Amino acid sequence: MTPETTRTTPPVATRADVVRSHHGEDVSDAYEWLRDKNDPRVIAHLEAENAYTDAVTAHLGGLREAVFGEIKSRTQETDLSVPVRHRDWWYYTRTIEGQQYAVHGRIAVGESPDRPALDPGVAPEAEEVLLDGNAEAQGLEFFSLGALDVSPAGDRLAYAVDTTGDERFDLRIKDLSTGEVVDEAVTGIGYGTAWSTDAAHLFYTRVDDAWRPFQVWRHEVGTPAESDVLVHQEDDERFWMGVGSSRDDRYVVIGMGSKNTSEFLLLDADDPTGPVRVVAPREEGVEYDVEPAGERLWVVHNKNHRDFELAVAPASATSSEQWTTVVPGQDGVRVSGVEAFAGHLVLSLRREGLTQVQVLPLSGTGLPVGQGYQVPVDEAVYSIDTGANPTYETDVVQVVVESLVTPRSIYDLDLASGDLDLVKRQPVLGDFDPADYQQHRLWASAADGTRIPISLVARKDVEPDGTNPGLIYGYGSYEISIDPYFSVSRLSYLDRGVVYAIAHVRGGGEMGRGWYEQGRMENKVNTFTDFVACADHLVESGWVAPERLAAEGRSAGGLLMGAVLNLAPERFRVVHAGVPFVDALTTILDPSLPLTVGEWEEWGNPVESAEIYELMRGYTPYENIRAVDYPAILATTGLNDTRVFFVEPAKWVARLRETVTSDPVERPIVLRTEMIAGHGGKTGRYDAWHETAFEIAFMLDQLGATEPV
Repeated sequence: MTPETTRTTPPVATRADVVRSHHGEDVSDAYEWLRDKNDPRVIAHLEAENAYTDAVTAHLGGLREAVFGEIKSRTQETDLSVPVRHRDWWYYTRTIEGQQYAVHGRIAVGESPDRPALDPGVAPEAEEVLLDGNAEAQGLEFFSLGALDVSPAGDRLAYAVDTTGDERFDLRIKDLSTGEVVDEAVTGIGYGTAWSTDAAHLFYTRVDDAWRPFQVWRHEVGTPAESDVLVHQEDDERFWMGVGSSRDDRYVVIGMGSKNTSEFLLLDADDPTGPVRVVAPREEGVEYDVEPAGERLWVVHNKNHRDFELAVAPASATSSEQWTTVVPGQDGVRVSGVEAFAGHLVLSLRREGLTQVQVLPLSGTGLPVGQGYQVPVDEAVYSIDTGANPTYETDVVQVVVESLVTPRSIYDLDLASGDLDLVKRQPVLGDFDPADYQQHRLWASAADGTRIPISLVARKDVEPDGTNPGLIYGYGSYEISIDPYFSVSRLSYLDRGVVYAIAHVRGGGEMGRGWYEQGRMENKVNTFTDFVACADHLVESGWVAPERLAAEGRSAGGLLMGAVLNLAPERFRVVHAGVPFVDALTTILDPSLPLTVGEWEEWGNPVESAEIYELMRGYTPYENIRAVDYPAILATTGLNDTRVFFVEPAKWVARLRETVTSDPVERPIVLRTEMIAGHGGKTGRYDAWHETAFEIAFMLDQLGATEPV
């Protein structure tokens, strides 16, 4: 714990009341002025917070370096991804010891169709470097790619670069025959690009002032951006847009979706200046996704069943009335997506909180034959998904499997036989042995009797005897599932005796669409009470000592952290809230802010509804801090975060300090702001490892688990 000799005084933010008036209520907010990052006083305050955090955690320098060293020593720094074939090339990425970013490369297929055996430590002979992230990032404190898109003929590369963390990208086009960047005309774009067949035109998205992708534009390579043509604009502020290419490069696919409704447009890539065609006009409450395949469209939709089903339609379809059900919806089985290949369909499913991959063979007429088969995974908890499969005409696809104890494993799946061939397993260096760890699926009981799944991992020698330190992670929003995954950095917890658990709370998608519905809008409080129930179960089952439980969540999971702190602060010893959405009501009341209007379908609209206002007022972390003892708290954020503004954790920390009664030395409340970063934190891998090591060291120190067991 923090020694008495390092006691420092935290910054005290100036109070300047701003009054918010809604539904007959006036609320004074003393710290709303912290929102303006162009105000020198705001920057000074954040820098003072960083200095305080540095002082309070100065004694953890050795532990931070130890954890960083563990992450580094277990990682194969010079490594190579599994080469993936697309048309006449094998594509891959390489990482090199000492370098922050990946090198993206390719080699020609040559005479043999077999995947080449490449040495990670040696640049392949005849390698063509598409993009060297290290060269691109030279001299920059932040570097992130928003697109990396090779043209159908393989002669041009489009890539998009963010150098601040605000997720607004500048577009660059490279001639791969010369290696020269031939076009830098377009700036300030969103995610996603798509090529015309001849690579003369590139499609991209633009965002509005609220950072909503709302337009798709067509750019003719080599011309000024002012000459670009608007292809489609989405005026409904609930809807976001995306653009990409179909697997066979036949279509430019434009997708639009709100939280409840979706719509897709297709444009013939051979005719880039031609018209767009709607697959099915939007119907309120109907969500669908489309997979073009030859003369058919495969459609995953929820028009007939809340957990979705698979349908087929002619490629020329323009209405949902042309959809024919192929795999009907089934209670408890969430159909997540479909990938179509020449002779098979590959379905992604969820059942009982776990992912599944099902293969359906196609007949000579192109329709499924029988029920196919499920790809087996022999573990208690796991994740399985398809990998990189850009080729339509193939009999072998990439499947990715991992668990809490098994590193990410890439298999070739023979679609006809179902045989799996392990191609690469994420190397973990040192003395790591999966047999040294145990994983379990537990079930907690919520207040309303609902069973909540928990995924748990610990060292093999850890017993549920009520003495162990533990960490519970949660998210629980947007139907996003936190599936079991392997983490090198997590080993630094496990090898110090910490029990690590993931609470699959309602609001996520782990148990299907109903699971999501039970944790959103008027049911949002279930997300928070589910997490507390999972924390209680870890203690009651003996896995974790009641005074040694940590909690962690990021973004909407940071909202979860703030809410459970107010709901049950006595349950936790320390909490990490990363880029936390802790001032949710203020944000959702302001439709000019990024994300807000679209978020009304997730949280409700407190501007129009007094009931939703009251509900959000009752759980928003910033508005419900209590004058009792709280755990130690680490809040982390990025100054240029567009998704959750830095002001939310800055305000939250200021109000926490003036309200809670816990000892600031034993249970410090600290804020760390990355001054050049966004929602995802630092981008270089070594910088990111240092950031992770800082967070882990803070948590381990508070748990009293600083030494390996």
